[in-house]
Formats: sequence, structure tokens, C-alpha cells
Amino acid sequence: MRFRFGELLVFGVFLLAAAVAVIVVVPRGEAQAGWTQTQAIQQTRWGPLSPADRDLLVRVRWAGLWEIPAGRWAQDRAASEKVKDVGMHLVTDHTKLDAEVRELAAKLGVPLPDQPNPDQRHWLDEMSASRGADFDRIFADRLRGAHGKVFTVVSAVRAGTRNELIRAFATRAVNVVMKHMSLLESTGLVDYSTLPTPSV
Repeated sequence: MRFRFGELLVFGVFLLAAAVAVIVVVPRGEAQAGWTQTQAIQQTRWGPLSPADRDLLVRVRWAGLWEIPAGRWAQDRAASEKVKDVGMHLVTDHTKLDAEVRELAAKLGVPLPDQPNPDQRHWLDEMSASRGADFDRIFADRLRGAHGKVFTVVSAVRAGTRNELIRAFATRAVNVVMKHMSLLESTGLVDYSTLPTPSV
């Protein structure tokens, strides 16, 4: 089968546009981890399951995969009793949330990761190499920054999902994320200048 020059040109432009879309749309950590979700809306008996709904489940699972170990490490590596206390809250809350997200994802047929994403692995590497006040600072900054990012995702899904199971889960998740942001800020160690500037 022979293709004409015009057909090949159109096909080439299409491939270039698709590659650019993938680079722009898929966040760096997810692309590196090879983790992408289908963009189709799936009908369930609890309402439509959108790509954003599935993304919420993946992000909450990822949160547990790095925040539980970070909270455990705080028990031996932190200098501050406040950081140790915050770490225990992270372990307790994310252990419950992780069990819930895995059960919900299984019910809805959403595959979940089993390893932290590349950014999270980097943050864990930073924490694993530190002790005392240095650990406390890294712990508070990385976790507060991550909670701020996931808060926007969770609250947006909570505001707009049409799936009743996702809506109930997002309500619980947004409360946990808000609690953790407040706890991390209560350490007095968060460098607010490193947080993204809110947009209008």
C-alpha cells in the first residue's frame, strides 16, 4: 500500500500533536512512573466514573505510599516532639484512608499504583538521609507542599463528581488533607515562601 505525500504529512502532524499533548497534559511524576489512566467516562451503578474520579483514587493511594513511611520515620529521626506527633497522625489517618481507597478502587475497577511516584521517592530519599532538626524541616516542607497540591485535586473532585461513592470518599479525604495541612503548619517549620502562589 502506498501513501501519498499529503497523507504522510497529515499523519506526521497528528503524531506530533499527540506527543505534545502527552508531554503537556501528563504531570512529570506520572509520566516517569508510566502511570496513566484512561480518559473515558465509565458508567457504574453509583453514577459515572470520570478520569478525574480515577485520578483522585490514584493520588490518594500514592499519598499513603510515601506518607506512611515518612510518618514512621519521624518517630526515630525527628528532633521535635511535635513532628513525631504529626507523624503518628499521618500514619494512623493514611493507613485508614489507604485501606478505604484500595477497597473503593477494587469495587470500581480502578487499577492503583504499588510504589510511590518519582517525586515522592525523591522526598523519601531526602528524609532517609537526614536526622534531627534537618529531618524536621524536610518533613514539614515536603509534606505540607504535597498536601497543598493534593488538596486542590480532592476538593475539585468533591465539588464536581457525579459518582456517589467518589463523592463520599472525597468528602472524607478532603477533611484528612485539611487536618494534615493544619498539623504540619502547627510545627512552625513550614517555609511558606516555597508554596505555590494561589492563582485567580
